[in-house]
Amino acid sequence: MSEDQKFIFDSIYTQVRSGFYSIEDIQTSILDEIEDNGCADEVSEEWAYEQIEKVYEELLQESKSWHHPNHTERLIAAFDEMAENKIIALHFPGYTNEDGEYEVEEVERTLIDNDTKSVGYCFYNGEDLEKAIKGEGLYLHFQKLNNVNDVITKELAQKIIQILQKHQLEVEWNGKAISPIFLPKFVWQKVYNEEDRDLLNYNSVIDMILEYHL
Repeated sequence: MSEDQKFIFDSIYTQVRSGFYSIEDIQTSILDEIEDNGCADEVSEEWAYEQIEKVYEELLQESKSWHHPNHTERLIAAFDEMAENKIIALHFPGYTNEDGEYEVEEVERTLIDNDTKSVGYCFYNGEDLEKAIKGEGLYLHFQKLNNVNDVITKELAQKIIQILQKHQLEVEWNGKAISPIFLPKFVWQKVYNEEDRDLLNYNSVIDMILEYHL
């Protein structure tokens, strides 16, 4: 496998195993990625499609032996409960923390327009997701918007940890306001299903917060 093929394969692996995208969406995304990175000479459309199908079939086979609720399902339930407690909990709101904070601010604006404010936020970014898919645990970033008070930050962390533990997720946190929460034994297990709720559509988070606090 050439360097360009390895680069594209890693992207395929992450996108398929994230469980967020349909095969058709991944095919479109990967072809755009091949073109944008000038990989077309070494990475053909046929090769890319073969790899997508291969990774997807391997995931399907693995999923037959998963125990439920698995870690990802527990995390989804925990994030829903956070929303019910006025915490903006977002799944993969971009690749970096800056991307995530931008999405949080957008959600907060909508909440304010509906006479509600969050008590904080929690999310994992694209880099965190990639590590989780590789079996390296999952980091969660949290804070209250426009807050500089460490006491408030730590109180938010404790609330998030309480909810995560309620959903039987093992948690590590060093107690520092600047440090993310870590789920050390987290195993990412998700297969795309078009009938599932779109976790990347944050209107559902807004709706949950408003439903419980209007």
